[in-house]
Amino acid sequence: MIALANLNDIEREAERRLPASVYDYFAGGANDETTLARNRAAWGERVVRPRQLVDVSHVDPSVEILGHRLSMPVLTAPCAFNALAHPDGELGVAQATQDAGIAQVVSLQATATLEGVAAVGGARWMQLAVLRDRGITRAIVERAESAGYTAICLTVDVPVLGRRERDIRSVFRLPEGIAMVNLSPYVPADMADGDPSSRLSRFVNGLFDPGLTWDAVDWLCSITKLPVLTKGILTGADAVLAIEHGAAGVMVSNHGGRQVDGVSSTCEALPEVAAAVGGRVPITVDGGIRRGMDVIRALAMGASATLIGRPYLWALAVDGTAGVRSMLDLLRSEIVVAMGLLGRPTVADIDGSLLA
Repeated sequence: MIALANLNDIEREAERRLPASVYDYFAGGANDETTLARNRAAWGERVVRPRQLVDVSHVDPSVEILGHRLSMPVLTAPCAFNALAHPDGELGVAQATQDAGIAQVVSLQATATLEGVAAVGGARWMQLAVLRDRGITRAIVERAESAGYTAICLTVDVPVLGRRERDIRSVFRLPEGIAMVNLSPYVPADMADGDPSSRLSRFVNGLFDPGLTWDAVDWLCSITKLPVLTKGILTGADAVLAIEHGAAGVMVSNHGGRQVDGVSSTCEALPEVAAAVGGRVPITVDGGIRRGMDVIRALAMGASATLIGRPYLWALAVDGTAGVRSMLDLLRSEIVVAMGLLGRPTVADIDGSLLA
């Protein structure tokens, strides 16, 4: 087999291995997928400015965020149904992130229990939605706290599920044995009835609360001692509101282009958010990051760290836990080489002067 030289190679190999409907479920975006495409293209459009004759005999890409020292400014983003890619699923990602010295953000729609993932060890954050039933939401938060998760990432951009036309064309449905195990105990029996192809949207739209306001952030902060980050912020105004309502961090995200087509890429949104936050809380960003240079561009634009989603799903599909481990090693090596070539030996040396 030809060596996989970068994250895009890994995706191509994953597409070859996965059933078409599963690949499209992971790869697809909303409607015409213009935002999906912009997410990837926008990073490469930002020109970088290297500094020469800087001592880069030792390059350190490590960073600290919310009390965690990460080996590089990368976390794995919360993606649903990891077991669709490979039976190792979220447990495999947990092992690979622990081995790599980074943090995993676990989806509420995971195919492994919160407790099972946490038992692997390492740094874990949990992605959460405030559900229609606040009692269920509280119970899930309490489970995350008891299992040792150290932050809650509140998704704010899914009042309803976006329209994903690839899934409509493929009549995507979850196969037997794949379930949202952390939500299953709370789901009414009639949600599992009917046409399997519409079951996922009925499940999500039946549990998620379209009536949420910023008061939900206040409420969530009031029921947990864990830091709450708001995931899905694309404007400076919303970043300010998030902080005013108690958020300990802002996550710039458009849900991988899967919710609203036509919104800005996360690369385009990041500078406005960073200016509004003004260093008060950490900022993370996801969406289209495929290269070590993309990570560095994000840091130069004001992010504290980045998240990757689809790349670890492709790596899972190619070689399970070992595939994710190899992908993270590859990304880290790209970051180290890019920092050296740019004359930025530490993350603290990466600032706005790096960008043209």
